[in-house]
Amino acid sequence: MRRNKRERQQLLVGTIEENPFITDEELAERFSVSIQTIRLDRLELSIPELRERIKHVAEKRFEDEVRSLPLEEVIGEIIDIELDRNAISILDIKQEHVFVRNKIARGHHLFAQANSLAVAVINDELALTAKANIQFTRSVMEGERVIAKARVLNIDEQTGRTLVEVKSYVNNELVFNGEFKMYRSQK
Repeated sequence: MRRNKRERQQLLVGTIEENPFITDEELAERFSVSIQTIRLDRLELSIPELRERIKHVAEKRFEDEVRSLPLEEVIGEIIDIELDRNAISILDIKQEHVFVRNKIARGHHLFAQANSLAVAVINDELALTAKANIQFTRSVMEGERVIAKARVLNIDEQTGRTLVEVKSYVNNELVFNGEFKMYRSQK
């Protein structure tokens, strides 16, 4: 159903407030307009693009929760975290992340996303990677979105080690799997 500009913009504001992670493409489909119309509406309403909205929501929500490193040092954008339990981050693969010749993401970016998420999920001032066992299960291409999910498997208070599993997905397809043995300060 097509709406006039004023109605559409009011609904756009409400929709983005309700779900700040909605893409311009999804908004265009929802309101039966072009992506360019959505972008112009956002510009007129001073609503930032998706990446900035995600960053803003994450910073506001998690700035007091992540203890082991500053949020700006996390590779990707944290969208959910429960310290010493689990965390989720998003990394959009862009031109600066890929090899020029074949547009395949460089592995160190996927590792960095997973490793920094493993550090961030630790509820301690100090968290360092002691050992990592990783596997890349398929190539990631420019333009794809990588969702990394960290899960704390074990905390050994005596040794100060925490085992964190991180699995990264593109469209629900596993692209990276890792187990990180993390050192944390002994309390």
